[in-house]
Amino acid sequence: MLKKFEEMFFKFIMMLCNFIILFVLVLIIYSIFHKGMKALTWEMLTQRPHGGYYYGKEGGVLNAIVGSLYLSFGATLLATVIGVPVALYMNVYLIKRKKIVNIIRFLLDLIWGVPSIVYGAFGFSLMVFFGLKTSLLAGIITVTLFILPIMIRSCDEILKTSPLGLLEAALSLGSTKTETSFRVILKQSFSGVVTAILLSFGRAIGDAASVLFTAGYTDNIPTSLSEPAATLPLSIFFQLGSPVPEVQNRAYASAVILTVIILIISLLSRALSKRFHKNKI
Repeated sequence: MLKKFEEMFFKFIMMLCNFIILFVLVLIIYSIFHKGMKALTWEMLTQRPHGGYYYGKEGGVLNAIVGSLYLSFGATLLATVIGVPVALYMNVYLIKRKKIVNIIRFLLDLIWGVPSIVYGAFGFSLMVFFGLKTSLLAGIITVTLFILPIMIRSCDEILKTSPLGLLEAALSLGSTKTETSFRVILKQSFSGVVTAILLSFGRAIGDAASVLFTAGYTDNIPTSLSEPAATLPLSIFFQLGSPVPEVQNRAYASAVILTVIILIISLLSRALSKRFHKNKI
């Protein structure tokens, strides 16, 4: 009787927690869409802000949309080029050195927990040291450093699920470790790696603190890596503090756009994961 009561009690607690989380999520999404959809127009998507992003009443957030995509794609590409080979090295070349791998994983988990504002401050310190100005390139490098631990650990957890016998069989047939890494292990875990890349992209496009001091903000669309770039999170941050109602509406519209992008990324990660699931042996 006591065990049954205990089971029912904890089941109730779990259901209550799930309900609270779901309620808060629905409340946030409702608040964003309720205020943002009224301001979201075709002009908002296709025009830059006119008269300044803080006081200008007309225009849209095209500069922030393009800037966010530039920065996120650039940072995700760099993180993928660096992170995937590192994860493969940990799971192929260091597979028998458990202590070293565990230390690396611990350090990555530690770096993963560092707040993004610290990465922004670090990137700003580097800019001051080298005499650089706020730019798209500085933002890309800072966001890359921010999402790199996420990329490596996510890929690492996926590659850990690859059967050890698959690695041993490939090596026994004369394959080098590099060939085994990219042609066997990576192919086996490709769906999970794609999901890790998309999740990293979602973190990159949704973070504001890491680019606050490095990417800058502008009403223009950057045409080179040396120019400052606006992003959707910073658009929300700056414009929501404006005393002009029309500018505040642009902030809510930016929040809707950013939420929709994150939703698309989540759905796309699930779809691609199922699509490439057939690559598994």
